[in-house]
Amino acid sequence: MLALPFLRREPQVLHGARVTLRVPALSDFREWSALRRESRAFLEPWEPLWPSDELERPSWRHRIRRYREDHAAGTAIAYFIFSAQGNRLLGGITIGNIRHGVSQSAHIGYWMGEKHAGKGYMQDATRTLLDHAFSTLRLHRIEAACIPGNERSIRVLEKVGFTREGLLRSYLRINGVWQDHYLYSLIADEYRANKPGQAGVRWTAAKPDPVQRKEARG
Repeated sequence: MLALPFLRREPQVLHGARVTLRVPALSDFREWSALRRESRAFLEPWEPLWPSDELERPSWRHRIRRYREDHAAGTAIAYFIFSAQGNRLLGGITIGNIRHGVSQSAHIGYWMGEKHAGKGYMQDATRTLLDHAFSTLRLHRIEAACIPGNERSIRVLEKVGFTREGLLRSYLRINGVWQDHYLYSLIADEYRANKPGQAGVRWTAAKPDPVQRKEARG
């Protein structure tokens, strides 16, 4: 699939009411690994099985390379979620499986550090990404899948307007076990008609990553 022109450019930094979304950079490693390490027990029940080198630097470099390849191919954009006040890393959110043509759809997934959960940050991050997906990316339908027991994630999806469509049996292998997932969806026209009045997402150009520039120079 050919990427659209705006997908070939460096992803924009997206600004919500309480959060900022920016693509991960090599220089984020220490903050990311610390947040993931302290949140491990909180996150593992809802994620694919962590490999033994999950939090090591070589694995991090591979992750960043994969993010860039997916973006260059126009199939996904991964963002980190930062607090608008203090610029602390809170979690991550990804729009993936991006399809154009007759589909114009994508899938979102997200994670939040344990100490930041339940404070409304993910709702703001999801709305910010949805604004971008339905406007700049010109998508028509966004889907999300959620394990039935993940009550936090269900609340996020329903509060931002997603509708539960059904149950996907044995859909994804999470924490080493094939698990059922609820399928949620949101249509662009529904989102625009029901979202609270707001100015919409702001964006700025991404700044170069100092660690990436240093490694490029050798």
